[in-house]
Amino acid sequence: MDDVRARYLRDRVLTASPAQRVVMLYDRMLLDLRLAATADDPYTTGSHVSHALQILAELQGSLDQKQGGPAENLSSIYAYLIGRLLEARISGDLAGLDGLITIITDLRAAWSQAAMPDTSASDDSAAPTATAWVG
Repeated sequence: MDDVRARYLRDRVLTASPAQRVVMLYDRMLLDLRLAATADDPYTTGSHVSHALQILAELQGSLDQKQGGPAENLSSIYAYLIGRLLEARISGDLAGLDGLITIITDLRAAWSQAAMPDTSASDDSAAPTATAWVG
């Protein structure tokens, strides 16, 4: 059963567009933060926060800073989130996770909308491309 699930997940990632992969990363990060907030022991909490930090580092590293605009804005948001998660991991104070989850949920919603093809446009070239700043 695990082999089938692993194959499904691998195929899902390999066939996803770059923007859809970003949405998947946000989904996993949200799961990690929710699991961290409800974990019973510090080790599990720290493990989930660390994984969320790894995802943020990957997202930050994928930005093309030369493009400016959205990449610079996302970089600033990611830096803020990384700083807050590092503080939470070091202090053990998870009270601020709800605010971070809200920010990440909003980012995920924007990426999800950008990742969906614009079916209302008569010309495919008019559809927005969310991959402009994703490496």
